[in-house]
Amino acid sequence: MAERNIRIGIDVGGTFTHAVAVDGNTSTLVGKAKVPTSHSAPEGVARGIVDALALLLKNCGIAPENVSFIAHSTTQATNALLEGDVVKVGVLGMSSKGLAWLASPSTALGRIPLAAGVFMETSHRFIAADGSISESEVEKHLLAMKEEGCQAFAISDAYSVDDSSREEAALSVASRLGLLATSGSEVSRLYGLKVRTRTAAINAGILPKMIESANMTETSVRQAGITAPIMIMRSDGGVMDLSSMRKRPILSILSGPAAGVAAAMMFLRISDGVFLEVGGTSTDISAIASGRAMVRSAEIGGHKVYMRTLDVRTIGVAGGSLLRLSKDDIIDVGPRSAHIAGLKYTAFPAENSDSKSYKVKLVKPLPKDSDDYLALDTAGGVFHTLTPTCASNLLGLVPPGDCAVGNIESIKNGFGALSSYLSKYGQGEEASKQLASRLLDIAAHKCIPTVKALIAENKLDPDLTLLVGGGGGAAAIVPYLAKVMKLDHTLAQDADVISAIGVAMALIRETIEKQVADTSAQDAILALRAEAVRSVEAMGADPATVEVHIEIDSKTSIVRATACGAAKAGGSSEQNALDDEGRKAKAALSMRVEPQHTEEVCRSHFFTIYGANVSRSGSLFSIAMPFLRSTSFALRVVDREGVIRLSARAGAARACTRDSAESTIRELIEAHSTWGDAGKVIPDILLLVGARVVDLSGLLNDEQVLALARSELASQPPQAEVLVVAKF
Repeated sequence: MAERNIRIGIDVGGTFTHAVAVDGNTSTLVGKAKVPTSHSAPEGVARGIVDALALLLKNCGIAPENVSFIAHSTTQATNALLEGDVVKVGVLGMSSKGLAWLASPSTALGRIPLAAGVFMETSHRFIAADGSISESEVEKHLLAMKEEGCQAFAISDAYSVDDSSREEAALSVASRLGLLATSGSEVSRLYGLKVRTRTAAINAGILPKMIESANMTETSVRQAGITAPIMIMRSDGGVMDLSSMRKRPILSILSGPAAGVAAAMMFLRISDGVFLEVGGTSTDISAIASGRAMVRSAEIGGHKVYMRTLDVRTIGVAGGSLLRLSKDDIIDVGPRSAHIAGLKYTAFPAENSDSKSYKVKLVKPLPKDSDDYLALDTAGGVFHTLTPTCASNLLGLVPPGDCAVGNIESIKNGFGALSSYLSKYGQGEEASKQLASRLLDIAAHKCIPTVKALIAENKLDPDLTLLVGGGGGAAAIVPYLAKVMKLDHTLAQDADVISAIGVAMALIRETIEKQVADTSAQDAILALRAEAVRSVEAMGADPATVEVHIEIDSKTSIVRATACGAAKAGGSSEQNALDDEGRKAKAALSMRVEPQHTEEVCRSHFFTIYGANVSRSGSLFSIAMPFLRSTSFALRVVDREGVIRLSARAGAARACTRDSAESTIRELIEAHSTWGDAGKVIPDILLLVGARVVDLSGLLNDEQVLALARSELASQPPQAEVLVVAKF
């Protein structure tokens, strides 16, 4: 263990807090530990984080000096908003005198809705001044709001997107007075005073609790002898350091679901597919395209805030979902789960229960629920129920060694009792299997619309999309769903701790977004890119690993730069390298063609690009009439270890050097651009530079692509290998 580079990830779930240790050099799981999540402890969830860490270090024999990275997700910000566990916030608005009539009401927020029936109280003061502000006036307003019970403050100036100096001056006054405060320009660089102020106020409302938790966690980690940087999971799939969290705790909302997606990208190395993290009550579904997950704007209490979060869609069906029954059939699966109803799965019977005496009983889990949920009574009075986990076991869909493997005899007895109750299915093994299929069919069809929507919105190949299951209930939902949709699937190794692994493997991430007058201005784009790079490097990202993705929304004039980088470059071991034949076979399997029909397009030291002519269905008509199917030249980028890093339904690729990259990019753009009502539409361009994938997609024109390419390649030697990929 002394030579290992250990990355520790801690995921705070609703029931358990999981901690894992991952070898940073080989990306293998070293060990894991779990403790009950400490919701009610005086220290909140921080107590569970500390306990899980201590147990992990003890069980795995990890020396503190071998820990190079430690990060955790947290439910604290989310729970604070859902439960209204926030402080009263003082909002200090500012603008010029001429704009005060509009800016003052925009910063007067009143009661801010956080969730159904949950609000945050605010006080409001306003300063109208041209030029600099009076520090004595700021002090007067802050102290007055403190007297009104405000424990944190949000400073919001109408002009802070362009000039944040007045907000910074007010923050200095708050700091001198010992008051917790945040500002509009700290949380967002976008125009929209009311939304920016609301975001800052909500951020301020959770500051005291989040800072207290962060301080306790940091103290405990340092007392354990760990000197590595402490990171917090963000809702967009990356991590931030504690100093950033202390300023913007709002970024940690929804960090739990984001951790699972991070694992799919960093640990499972999924480049294109749909990831389903299946728990006991719900399933979180997200898409990964070209190694990136879709990110969207967040809402709190039904109102927009300036915060980006992974596009994770939650469905109310999972491994522990209960059945609802009519007199003769299963009519629904979920949304209530066995855990909420206090029932045990028949797959995991209680020690004192007699599964041979199961009798059907209909129950109402919660007062507001219907009274047609299935429970199975036993002579001993222990209540069980049938779930998708039980059905998947009965149909042989749970692989050996999976955490969902259950007691098959108990499951058979449970389905036998159900078939006796629902007489139309008959009796015996075949009837039980029909009921199990009916159960899983209902569960699958709740997920199918969301999976199809994510495939379409992310422009994934509808024929070749891979379904990836994570979470303790993955085997209960994903195999049958893949069967119904006629798609390939895989279940993550160590699925029960996949979110904690995602936290351990997550990249340091920062997104800088700004509205600019001219979205075609290259200088503004490059400046934003440089700012994002500086931000992640300041948090400890290794400059050699930093990658930047630029998005431009010409309709809203927003330019967004997202930078990601590893806290420490792990590097892959040479012994894990796959030979040419193995890599070609991986590419062929992904494209669903035979290896002999797959050709090598080009290669570099780190990557090999394969291509093949692949037939596409495209529409319902082409499925019914095969002669309408189209053919395109698909691409797969495979790294040295055989991991597919990039997929293209149709594309072209060329090898070149740094000096010839610009001309190669121009040639590919010209060869594969199309023309429509909006003018010239260029293909998505990606560069493979060393071991990095540089994504230049989403830009508006050739010159923007070339400007960013020059910036990315500037540090490379003239003859450095570059692979240029065009996706269209």
